[in-house]
Order: sequence, then C-alpha cells, then structure tokens
Amino acid sequence: MARSRWPRSDSRLLVALSITLLLFATPVGAATPPAETASRAPDAAAAVRDPRADSLAPAPAAALLPAWDGSLDLYRDGVFTTQKSWLWCTAAGVQIVRNIVERDNDHSTSGQRRYFDWMRSRNRYGLPESAGVDPQGWTAGLRHFIDDRYRLVASRLFDAGLRSAAANLRGTGLPVALTVANGGHGWILTGFEATADPLLTDDFDVTSVRVVGPLFGRQSKNGYDMRPDTELSVERLRRFFTPWRYAPLAMVWDGKYVSIQPVAKDHEPPVALAARAARFALDLLAILAGPQAR
Repeated sequence: MARSRWPRSDSRLLVALSITLLLFATPVGAATPPAETASRAPDAAAAVRDPRADSLAPAPAAALLPAWDGSLDLYRDGVFTTQKSWLWCTAAGVQIVRNIVERDNDHSTSGQRRYFDWMRSRNRYGLPESAGVDPQGWTAGLRHFIDDRYRLVASRLFDAGLRSAAANLRGTGLPVALTVANGGHGWILTGFEATADPLLTDDFDVTSVRVVGPLFGRQSKNGYDMRPDTELSVERLRRFFTPWRYAPLAMVWDGKYVSIQPVAKDHEPPVALAARAARFALDLLAILAGPQAR
C-alpha cells in the first residue's frame, strides 16, 4: 500500500502552524525592565547569605499571585515601621519589606542598625555616614535579606520606571523600593492601580500607586512622609519620584529614575509574545510560498 502524503503547500502550512503553536506554549508572566537599565548588586552581597535565605524566596508561579481586580496592594496592618534615625530610611525600608514578605512584625532599632551598617559596607561610593546608603548598597541589602531577584533599575524616563516597577511588583508579588527627592530619601511601592493586568499584557497604564514612607511618625512635612499606604495619582508621584542627583559627587545614576525592583525571571507578557509569534508565522509562510509564486 502506498503511504499517504500531505500536499506540498499544506505541509508547509502545517510546519508554520506547528512552530507558531510552540511559541504560544512558552511559559509567560510579568514584564522585566529593559536589559540596559537593570544591574546586579555586587557579588559580595550574594557571598554572605542570611541563614534563612533559602526559605525567603517566594515561588514565581502565576498561580500563587493574587487575583487581578484592577489593582494590587501588598500592604497590611502591622508591617510599617518608622525609621529610628534620620539616616536609616533604606534600613527601615528593608525592615518593612521583610515584614510584608515574611509576614513578620519586626520594628527593632537593632534590626535597622544591622541593615544600615551592612548596606553601607556595600555602597558603590565612599560616602560619609551622613549620606547613608547609595542605590548599590540598598540593592545589595534587599537581595541579601529578602530576595535575590531584586535588581537596581535606572530608567531614563519616569513612565518607563513606573511601568517596569508595576509590572515586576505584579509578576513577583514583592514590593519595589523607590528613591525619591532626587535620591535623598527612600520609599516602598506596595501597590498600584492600572487599566489592565501587567501579568497578561504590556498594553496597560498605571493610574495610581500605593506608597509607604518610613519617615512617618518622625516627620510629615511637604509630603515627607505621608501615612503608610497612601494612594497617590501618577501626577502626584511625579513630584516625589524624581531623577537621581547627589550634588557633592557625580554618580552613574545621575539624571535617572532609580528604583530597586524584584525582576521576574524569564517572563514576557502573553500579548507581546503572541504578536511576535504571529509575525513569525506570517514571515515563515511568505518564505515557504516563495517557490510556488515563481
């Protein structure tokens, strides 16, 4: 008996469709910031690990993330702590994020002092103690004490920094650290509202955010700092989340919107992936149809 064969044109179509289906089957998740804006903390941060580090990293599976209802907020009562010193905003930020991630209730001065001293020793620049912790040191602390997916992100544009922060918060279920007041202070981004779910598409706009500033309880002046979990419009956030500038010294982050984001690994929004797959299939079909056209 002769073996049945696909017509040549149909077999080409089958190949193209098969490749497209394979592309659609690739696991997807939240967006990551552009590669040129994200950087790792120094290797020294990974060399000395917290004893519980292996148990701190949450599973990235989308099934474990909260359901999307138009907004997301990781804040809950009991996680906030006021910075115990005027210099310890980054240390208090680490303490707040640990309370959120580990469902802890640590508000100790000793904890903040430990974080501050450890992070200062990982600074990129030799800053006086009065200048505190720089972005590299803060990134190292968030990676070491909380989750090694945290990356330093320096964005050229406000909108790019905010969108990647929202996408990575959504994709990991972890808060984002923001440098505010041109880098003079640090806040924690705990939530946001958007026009679509960043876990499913890159076609979304952030409409408001939820922020936590550790100066609250010590100072509340000109917005520094507001009650924990304050909701801000994007335009109001723009007044606080401003480009990095440290007047005494030129730094690599100058003029950039600096944040420390938990970057979801190997993830891409399904809509973006689908568009690439569709374009690939059309291009492949055009190539395969070439000989027939001649």
